[in-house]
Amino acid sequence: MNNTLDPSGIPERDSLLAVAVAKVKRHVLPLFVIMFIVNYIDRVNIGFVRTHLEHDLGIGAAAYGFGAGLFFIGYALFEVPSNMFLQKVGARLWLTRIMFTWGLVATAMAFVQNETHFYILRFLLGVAEAGFFPGVIYYFTRWLPGVERGKAIAIFLSGSAVASLISGPLSGALLQIEGFGWHGWQWMFIIEGLASVVLCGFTWFWLDSTPRDAKWLSAAEQDVLVQVIEDEQRAREAAMPVKPSIWTLLKDRQIVLFCLLYFCIQLTIYAATFWLPSIIKKMGDLSDLQVGFFNSIPWLISIIAMYAFAAASGKWKHQQAWVATALLVAAAGMFMSTTGGPVFAFVAVCFAAIGFKSASSLFWPIPQAYLDARIAAGVIALINSTGNLGGFVAPATFGLLEERTGSIQGGLYGLAATSVLAAILVFYARTRPKTSHALPGIVSPALNKPH
Repeated sequence: MNNTLDPSGIPERDSLLAVAVAKVKRHVLPLFVIMFIVNYIDRVNIGFVRTHLEHDLGIGAAAYGFGAGLFFIGYALFEVPSNMFLQKVGARLWLTRIMFTWGLVATAMAFVQNETHFYILRFLLGVAEAGFFPGVIYYFTRWLPGVERGKAIAIFLSGSAVASLISGPLSGALLQIEGFGWHGWQWMFIIEGLASVVLCGFTWFWLDSTPRDAKWLSAAEQDVLVQVIEDEQRAREAAMPVKPSIWTLLKDRQIVLFCLLYFCIQLTIYAATFWLPSIIKKMGDLSDLQVGFFNSIPWLISIIAMYAFAAASGKWKHQQAWVATALLVAAAGMFMSTTGGPVFAFVAVCFAAIGFKSASSLFWPIPQAYLDARIAAGVIALINSTGNLGGFVAPATFGLLEERTGSIQGGLYGLAATSVLAAILVFYARTRPKTSHALPGIVSPALNKPH
């Protein structure tokens, strides 16, 4: 196809592009959402077996917290290299590899015998999963024009919300299984881990690395899709002719600020994720299945709140102000959780979940509207991996506090203070570099409009 467009053919081209985009979304989005759900469940399901690991293997609170957090060390160290490999070997091969290896490691968690095994496998699970999130974001940059990526990424991100909602009842039900000399927690790891292995086979046959490989697109649809994406890339390069180096990026205070903000948000999310089942256990004599159902309540409430916050921010703009509001709600919930008994603490965490889950979804449009698209995938990986270190700090700190003091109250105060700090810092975040013009088609996962 000729790269110089005849103006009279633009309506026809736009119509063809709309058909191609719709086909891409129908083909890949359902699979990516399912992959994200399985990914998230394999990452956080140890929150439901903490007491079982302590009873059966003698893994105490501090060891549990440290092991839970080691996942994020492996994840952070290997996320950027994993994303670089994806760009070299292709999304189809690399995303399939990620699913296969994380499924095997997640399954192997069923056979841990001591703290050392637990530490090694949690670290390896992080290594195996590294690159999945930015890899999918990068995939969208190769398949969808900029104006459509925001919608696609918002749908993809909904997978974590769905996973948070269903992981409790699912894991609680699997914990009831006994047989072949295995405990319920072992069956949970085996079944949820093997689901990833099975899904990776489907991924290999379903995904294509580039639009040119997609037999389900006509030649004309392939041409228009590739041309529009390449035109957008040329426009970005013209707006910023020199591609920033990694050292330039590390000197950019805004990118450092984005990493810090996401770290604060993830700190709160993973503290709740890994310790909420333990808080629920203290509410009374509850079965694993009942704990699982109670665990889904905060996430159900947060899903509704996320969409309400997104609608409000889309209508009244001022993205930073909405992120700050959500963070202050999270801070209030965490603080209130220290002032009453287990039932009141659970209600307060439900309130906090509204804040920190909404803050997470509202955050991403800010850095992605700031970034040069040529380095967006790498910087997204950097922000995501650095921010996810909060997933190490939170459980490790909470485990140490509980083992030494018998309470996690100090950690909850710390989370409240961290959320307040992030609410202040977010007002220093910009959505455009000072020296650049607005770039077309920047990826923006929760908003489909210029920032």
